[in-house]
Amino acid sequence: MEPAATTAATSSTSKPYRGIRMRKWGKWVAEIREPNKRSRIWLGSYSSPIAAARAYDTAVFYLRGPSARLNFPDSIGEYGGCSDGGLDDLSAAAIRKKATEVGAKVDALENQNCASVQREPVGVQRCSGRVCLNTDLNEYPTPEPSDEN
Repeated sequence: MEPAATTAATSSTSKPYRGIRMRKWGKWVAEIREPNKRSRIWLGSYSSPIAAARAYDTAVFYLRGPSARLNFPDSIGEYGGCSDGGLDDLSAAAIRKKATEVGAKVDALENQNCASVQREPVGVQRCSGRVCLNTDLNEYPTPEPSDEN
């Protein structure tokens, strides 16, 4: 039998990481429930699922400590989250602030990497992993050269 994390990641494309979900219009949001309370801490809205998952990881680490189940356990301090080592008793507002800072950094890096990966030739546009020809429907088609000689 497969672990729950592996099964969830492979069977559901709409929720690839813990603590995040995708809005109808494509934004990824992160939130976490406060321990022993019914309230939630809003961690922000991001353009990539990785940024939302990193924000969630930061918040869950501050709430539950090193034993928390993280999306990216190897990189908890990489983007400024939890770098002070403090598992102090932080308020929900402080946790939200730290998590949104980390998520915003990751989101900016993700957007920067996507923009600089590859410039497409004129007339070709990348559409979420697919190549879409950007054709002008008002232009008359040019005849193809014939090989008759």
